[in-house]
Amino acid sequence: MKKVYYLKTCDTCRRILKELDLSSEFELQDIKSEAISVTQLDEMKALAGSYEALFSKRSQLYKKMNLKNQELTEKDFKNYILEHYTFLKRPVIIIDDTICIGNSKTTIEKAKATLG
Repeated sequence: MKKVYYLKTCDTCRRILKELDLSSEFELQDIKSEAISVTQLDEMKALAGSYEALFSKRSQLYKKMNLKNQELTEKDFKNYILEHYTFLKRPVIIIDDTICIGNSKTTIEKAKATLG
């Protein structure tokens, strides 16, 4: 599977997609216009190891809802990601059995290395 979950309105996501110059075999899913399904999230979790790894603690809603001061479980992370797209760390790039989550320099380098 070759897929990218991203936000079309996010400058960082757009910059990363341009930098990676992905082939046409990649499926792009704008998570704002096409919500993530439970199945898709479960597939991402299987590759990532946990829902927390997919969860963005930089989200404005995370701060607004004061989630930092709560003990969140895996179930909580999953529900928040399904509830609102901003809780997914972006972009999520899946290249076969490899998942690259977020926009850190090391993550983008990993994606580039996996692409060959």
